[in-house]
Amino acid sequence: MKITIAQAAKYNEQEVTIGAWLANKRSSGKIAFLQLRDGTGFMQGVVVKNDVSEEIFQTAKNLSQETSIYITGKIVEDSRSKFGYEMQVSNIEVIHEAVDYPITPKEHGTEFLMDHRHLWLRSRKQHAIMKVRNEIIRATYQFFNDNGFVKVDPPILTGSSAEGTTELFHTKYFDEEAYLSQSGQLYMEAAAMALGKVFSFGPTFRAEKSKTRRHLIEFWMIEPEMAFVEHEESLEIQENYVSFIVQAVLENCKLELDVLERDTSKLESIKAPFPRISYDEAIELLKEKGFDDIEWGEDFGAPHETAIAESFDKPVFITNYPKGIKAFYMKPHPDRDDVVLCADLIAPEGYGEIIGGSQRIDDLELMQQRYEEHGLTGPAYEWYLELSKYGSVPHSGFGLGLERTVAWLSGVEHIRETIPFPRLLNRLYP
Repeated sequence: MKITIAQAAKYNEQEVTIGAWLANKRSSGKIAFLQLRDGTGFMQGVVVKNDVSEEIFQTAKNLSQETSIYITGKIVEDSRSKFGYEMQVSNIEVIHEAVDYPITPKEHGTEFLMDHRHLWLRSRKQHAIMKVRNEIIRATYQFFNDNGFVKVDPPILTGSSAEGTTELFHTKYFDEEAYLSQSGQLYMEAAAMALGKVFSFGPTFRAEKSKTRRHLIEFWMIEPEMAFVEHEESLEIQENYVSFIVQAVLENCKLELDVLERDTSKLESIKAPFPRISYDEAIELLKEKGFDDIEWGEDFGAPHETAIAESFDKPVFITNYPKGIKAFYMKPHPDRDDVVLCADLIAPEGYGEIIGGSQRIDDLELMQQRYEEHGLTGPAYEWYLELSKYGSVPHSGFGLGLERTVAWLSGVEHIRETIPFPRLLNRLYP
């Protein structure tokens, strides 16, 4: 019977066949220990010379790293292994012999590994990160489906900027200008007016010439928009969503978090509600921490976000940023005209902003005023203005950056390891 490594527990004391690659091996005279991987997991195969033919034992000893094989044997419990099972091997069939595999068990430099990203993904740590990423995606769909949201796919090619910035990738759309999307938000607002509560999950592009460990050129965003939902209710949805995905990763990625040597005690307390501080309070906190040069009205950089997060053991919402540093569509605070109803959610442990969200403007006259202030003219923006014209309602939304969230939950330092094939300032391949 052919099974996967992930299914091994169901076949204890049974003889099975697994299609696998050899990740590593070691031998001690009459026993060969084969580290096997098949995409679903990693497991050890033990080949005992006295239990197999001489041909099979020599095959086992001569296997090279990343050679593909069909390996047959009995699944047995192994209390020494965190996986809990190993295979007592009886037969090996070589499918394809790998020669001179470039990524050996020794240390390699980051640039070398990035040049070989298509192969680096096979390693145990990178495999674990991708499994954490997959679990966040799975839990995301579960959370929003269970809470009455409808999945909507906004376009990737757009005729305008969602944020009104110039950090866009330009392309020709036949005989007119187009851009790669930096956010699906405006389209998701339109979808919310049709379907109530919606969410998107897709790629976004930012033409920022940034080399920091928190930035990618292409990344994935989860962007919910909700009709008849105001700012405070949106914050509750955000903290419940983040709590849900953290607990899902803790529950379903135990082996992967162990491989990554993640301190899970720091994640176990991540449950709603999350603390909230205003932008004004954040400025005061930063000054207390020695950031004497920060002035009201400035946006926060990575050092500021890290310093703020150090005061809390959970993600923290920073609310009510100055109007001048936020997007044109954000609703003004009812008691102050200099700040807007928005919040950034800052992850602990120096991982920075993982969510940005706000209540959106629902007043036609105010939106027209914002259009004039930001010079938003032409048909590329006219359709969005009509959302405020025809049956507008209070509505809110947010965007969660998948890769930053993967980095935080995995405990990896650099965001480039959180996406299968990262696009960086100096890297367009593999």
